[in-house]
Amino acid sequence: MSDLVPLIDVSGLRSANPAARAAVAAQLGAACRGPGFFLVTGHGIPAAITTGLFDAARTLFALPEAEKQAMSIRRSPHNRGYVGLSEEQLDPTKPADRKEAFNVGLEMAADDPEILAGVPFRGVNLWPQGRPDLRAAILAHFDAAWALGRLLHRGFALDLGIPEDFFESRLDRPLATLRLLHYPAGGADAALGAGEHTDYGCVTILATDGVAGLQVKRRGGGWEDVPSLPGAFVCNIGDCLMRWTNDVYASTPHRVRAPEAERYSAAFFLDPNPNAVVAVLPGCTGPGNPPRYAPVTGAAYLRAKLDETYAHRREAG
Repeated sequence: MSDLVPLIDVSGLRSANPAARAAVAAQLGAACRGPGFFLVTGHGIPAAITTGLFDAARTLFALPEAEKQAMSIRRSPHNRGYVGLSEEQLDPTKPADRKEAFNVGLEMAADDPEILAGVPFRGVNLWPQGRPDLRAAILAHFDAAWALGRLLHRGFALDLGIPEDFFESRLDRPLATLRLLHYPAGGADAALGAGEHTDYGCVTILATDGVAGLQVKRRGGGWEDVPSLPGAFVCNIGDCLMRWTNDVYASTPHRVRAPEAERYSAAFFLDPNPNAVVAVLPGCTGPGNPPRYAPVTGAAYLRAKLDETYAHRREAG
């Protein structure tokens, strides 16, 4: 295990014993104030759900190019669908990322009131035609990771000294994205799989296939590989939670180096509800430490972040 990325068993957050919950919360708080990354066990997500997800990802990315392009993210204003190889550039100083992706948001019916009302980022998911098995496997993991994300936020709330359920009403209809990722084998001289970046949201829950590639930037400089532990998820803090905590919690730059073998991963990004107001928490300010960020809604914040990354969104105005 890495000295930089601690391993945390979060099962105690489900305990009826307040001391057990507080103990886990303290470990989470130390990780969020320090490296910004941690590995999670005791999460309660069955291995079969993760296995099914990766089976679905391999099948999806092996579809004919025409079928994948029929689900292109360019067809959706809601950050959903397929992202082709080298369509994304997370680090503007480097070449385009050598990966393809598939984004899924909260599953909603076309006649959902929020979609009909035009709420930002509320739209239908784009699915492969005639493959309900893929849809079911992907949504099973979405729901499981969403539940884990809410559990982690109960720990964050305890650590931050706010009501344990503070985030619940702000994450019950979230702008969450489950992103399946495929990195072709590239070797040491290939372009980065994903350039240096921090994540947008509150917390990221990452499942990997065990192939190395993810690296975290040390606070003092330099890069360190993030270890892979069977059955564990890699978690990291995003910019939105850093903003909410007035930089008490740290989002850490990371990247994916070009893997020597083909690599699959699945990142669940938990962003708040569209209308949730992200305002600096009162316990995160004090004399000489005023709020560093103005309040913003979840939708407005996400829109600004996505416009920085996707050229087609900027071109669309």
